[in-house]
Amino acid sequence: MSRLSELQQVASGKRRLKDLLLQSDNRFCADCGAPDPKWASANIGVFICLKCCGVHRSLGTHISKVLSVTLDEWSDDEIDAMIEVGGNLSANSIYEAFLPEGVSKPGPNSSNEERTRFIRSKYELQEFLKPSLRITSGKTSSSSLKSSLSTNLFDSFQIPSVSQNLDGIVEFMGILKVKVIKGTNLAIRDMMSSDPYVIVALGKQTAQTTVMKSNLNPVWNEELMLSVPQDFGPIKLSVFDHDTFSADDIMGEAEIDIQPLITSAMAFGDPEMFGNMQIGKWLKSNDNALVDDSIINIVDGKVKQEISLKLQNVESGELQVELEWMPLDQ
Repeated sequence: MSRLSELQQVASGKRRLKDLLLQSDNRFCADCGAPDPKWASANIGVFICLKCCGVHRSLGTHISKVLSVTLDEWSDDEIDAMIEVGGNLSANSIYEAFLPEGVSKPGPNSSNEERTRFIRSKYELQEFLKPSLRITSGKTSSSSLKSSLSTNLFDSFQIPSVSQNLDGIVEFMGILKVKVIKGTNLAIRDMMSSDPYVIVALGKQTAQTTVMKSNLNPVWNEELMLSVPQDFGPIKLSVFDHDTFSADDIMGEAEIDIQPLITSAMAFGDPEMFGNMQIGKWLKSNDNALVDDSIINIVDGKVKQEISLKLQNVESGELQVELEWMPLDQ
């Protein structure tokens, strides 16, 4: 397929997704009713808001695969699945078919605890499904459920067994937007150059930039999204050289301590209430990979941090990134 054809196909897919989002029932979050949702669960087939997005992520991708409508790349299969379901109205007619008396949906301003309780009951425990569609144990065959729905619709929903161990559910406190801006003077791993890409990791979550062919000073300007759990650790960045016929070579690594960013953000609360200003700093030391002190600012109502890192365990190379903190309670 030619490059032009690929671009046309991507544009067509984004158009189809946007058309679906513009339908009246998809202009509000499927779970809490907040207006203008910018996220979606691609395998369930619903559009959701930022706050509900954090809860969906905590369920795991085996239950809900969360994608940004505007920032993430969607495959044709994922877009087809969303269209096959039909959006929020169709999905809720199944997942909320039997809301018990006394159970009400959360609202846009509901607490994270209320939101979590409802979303887990709705998708993970399947408590509001039609009784004949519920899977009552891990040993139960899904044939009765599959026969009640069309094959495509069933495959799109990918409803899990409720017998799964629920003890490992992780609660998230916010979403971190990691913008990988550029690399400078990266190490040579091929004959004369390298084909670098960056992997960003937080706990078990990973996200990856595109591969830049034959470029030791690549400019990515790519935004990657990570959910931040209550018990968070550092962000780990690894730069690799892409190889077609052998294992990819490491081109350096670095860690980012996100505690200063989150602590500063929480101390100020809603950043939209303040003008542009500095609110914190991560200091360069022998224990970190900072090139210079990293300043934390409120910029246009958003908490951001620009970071320049000297890559570790490699002969040369620096990486420039920008973080943006998005708490679930705002």
